[in-house]
Amino acid sequence: MIAGLRGQIDAKLADALLVDVGGVIYRVGTSGLTIGDVGDVGDIVRLKTHLFVREDQLTLYGFATDDELKVFETLIGVTGVGPRLACGILSSLRVETLQEAIHVGNADLLATVPGVGKKTAARLIVELRGKLPTTGLPSSPISYGDQEAVEALRALGYTTAEANAAVGRVASTPGMTTEERILAALQELGQ
Repeated sequence: MIAGLRGQIDAKLADALLVDVGGVIYRVGTSGLTIGDVGDVGDIVRLKTHLFVREDQLTLYGFATDDELKVFETLIGVTGVGPRLACGILSSLRVETLQEAIHVGNADLLATVPGVGKKTAARLIVELRGKLPTTGLPSSPISYGDQEAVEALRALGYTTAEANAAVGRVASTPGMTTEERILAALQELGQ
């Protein structure tokens, strides 16, 4: 099994990187997050990889971080989630946002990912709850005030994923009004 690659980025595609390793160019499927994080064409890249084996194909997938690789491998273990959909999920949601959505049972956020409907979102929550690390995540579901803040940010034109991520990063202190949460989340989005 190929555990990793280190080489020069030959090309960046919409869903993959072409990596030149000693004169051999590998096509490595990946997420938009990794494509954005690894650098430009000509830069040296180091990827953690997973070789996906099916009876009719061998496909290499690679990611910039161990966490992203672990989440990818966990996602493809879910019924109905293949490597392309797993990469799509990781392209739409950062690892921390995905972990939090699973932890709190936020199917609406998961359903915003292209290719993930309500049924798949619910299945992801059921099958992944407890399988993804939850360090630093809240111990209770999103509060009513947080949900209101997310809806307000969506009304301002932010995506559900952006709104959830921003509200999740804002420390919710007792007595904080919904308006204060919205303002703090807007400041977070502006950074």
